[in-house]
Amino acid sequence: MTNLKFTLAFAFPLIMLGTPIYAQIIDQSLCVQCATTAKAELTKCLVAAISQEDKNSCQEKQATHAQTCENECKIERAAEIAIIREGQSATNRTPSK
Repeated sequence: MTNLKFTLAFAFPLIMLGTPIYAQIIDQSLCVQCATTAKAELTKCLVAAISQEDKNSCQEKQATHAQTCENECKIERAAEIAIIREGQSATNRTPSK
């Protein structure tokens, strides 16, 4: 039984250390995905644009989309920081006897 407690005590912090890394990868991919989508929509819009006014409208839409992506990324980064802090506080706790 002691061996099992030791194994669990050793494995849990390692699992918790991996969680923020996994969350970070997901968050980065969502941010990249949003930016890629905004860029693709801009390209599509510019190809379909006929006048300079249409092109200006495309640029304005892209700027709005880019701002939305940045806001989403800020929220995701804040969530990531919270996950990391939670994981660190969980690994710093001493097990009760």
